[in-house]
Amino acid sequence: VQLQASGGGLVQAGGSLRLSCAASGRTFSSYGMGWFRQAPGKEREFVVCISRSGGRTYYADSVKGRFTISRDNTKNTVFLQMNNLKFEDTAVYYCAADPDPWGWETPKSVREYDYWGQGTQVTVSS
Repeated sequence: VQLQASGGGLVQAGGSLRLSCAASGRTFSSYGMGWFRQAPGKEREFVVCISRSGGRTYYADSVKGRFTISRDNTKNTVFLQMNNLKFEDTAVYYCAADPDPWGWETPKSVREYDYWGQGTQVTVSS
């Protein structure tokens, strides 16, 4: 599967952005999807993930209550609504696809995702 992330930009603290990740292929619903982010000089970190059907989600504590992930399997797209953005949310955001079925644990590590989009820059000014 090929992934194309979009929707990043420059926003003031407290503002909102909506990221999209469009997937190619006809098997989008076979993948759990995740969003990660990477700030300059830091490792790529988990933000949120969503199961194949959209019925399960898991958020990093740093974004819980502010970010919302959703997906539309009819449009092969996953979304990340980001509200009340903070300066520390500044990073390149990547969407990723995990082909393995979920068990009790949700996929929160980089190595669990096989496919990655190119990233979209989110810059929050303080």
